[in-house]
Amino acid sequence: MEPVRLGDRLVVTVGDITQQDVDAIVNAANSKLMGGGGVDGAVHSAGGPEILEECREIRATQYPDGLPVGKSVITSGGQMTARHVIHTVGPIYGKHDGDEAKLLAEAYRGAIRLAASHGLKSIAFPAISTGIYAYPKEEAAKIARATVQTALNEFPQIEEVRMVFFSEKDAQLFLG
Repeated sequence: MEPVRLGDRLVVTVGDITQQDVDAIVNAANSKLMGGGGVDGAVHSAGGPEILEECREIRATQYPDGLPVGKSVITSGGQMTARHVIHTVGPIYGKHDGDEAKLLAEAYRGAIRLAASHGLKSIAFPAISTGIYAYPKEEAAKIARATVQTALNEFPQIEEVRMVFFSEKDAQLFLG
C-alpha cells in the first residue's frame, strides 16, 4: 500500500515501525518498560541495549512501580534511524472499568505532547493496544484518528504524524 495523506500532516502507511525515518517512533510498551512481545519486542530488538538501559534508568528514577497506563516517556532511538523512542502504555481492553477509550486517547495525545515538548517534528505510531491487549481494532482506529487530528491542532510544531500499520487491512480501518 502506498502511503495515504490525510491533510498535510497525517500519513497512513503499512510497514515496520522500527524502520521509519522520523524524529521519534512510538513503542506500544508494557508498564515494566523492559521489552516484551509485538511492537515492544521489535523496538527493543532493533534499537539495541541502549534503549533497555535508558528504560532501566527511568524505572529506577521516575517510575519504580512501572509506567502508568496512558503515560509516555522518551529514550534515545538506540541503533534505529529514529532519533528517539516514545514509550507509552495503552490499556488492556476490559481491564480499566470502562475508561479504556480515555486511556487509549491519552496514550496517543501524551506521546504527541512529549514529542512537541522535546522539539521533535515527526512521529510514527503503531496501533496501540490492538495486539495482545485486545482492543477492538475498529474502535481503536476511530479513537486514534480523532485523537491524533485533535492533537495536531493543539501542537502545530509537529509537522508529521505517521500511522504505521502491520497490515493493509488494519490501515484501511484507520482510513475508515
